Amino acid sequence: MTPFMETEGEFKQWLSWKEEVFEFETAGPFYFRKEKDSYVSAFRAARKHMNAGGVMHGGCLMAFADFALFALCYDHIDGNYGVTVAFNCEFIDGPVIGELIEARGEVIRAGGSLIFIRGIVTAEGRPCLNFSGTVKKFKKKS
Repeated sequence: MTPFMETEGEFKQWLSWKEEVFEFETAGPFYFRKEKDSYVSAFRAARKHMNAGGVMHGGCLMAFADFALFALCYDHIDGNYGVTVAFNCEFIDGPVIGELIEARGEVIRAGGSLIFIRGIVTAEGRPCLNFSGTVKKFKKKS
């Protein structure tokens, strides 16, 4: 899946996958870009991301971390298709409206079809969720 580049606003020149309607329109929009030898993902916390307690809904944090798995392993997917086959996380703190939410991490190992990733989601630099996951890579169908 080819990412598109945002052309305006806070995330101008960041990438996203518009075809991923849930991550771009419903839960997000979530964005990513290359920084040095890895990728960073980000979005701005809005009212739609909050739970009744006034902090970010855990499902939103998990959806964003899942998005970040694919951004972090983007170079290893090689234009193919991937799915999450395992995902683990621990909640540390709750972001609030207006905070910049970021995810950074690393690919631990990339084999022929499985990619192992770990990372952390922060709000204005404050740790909020640590995560790890495994992505299974599939060849694109003709």
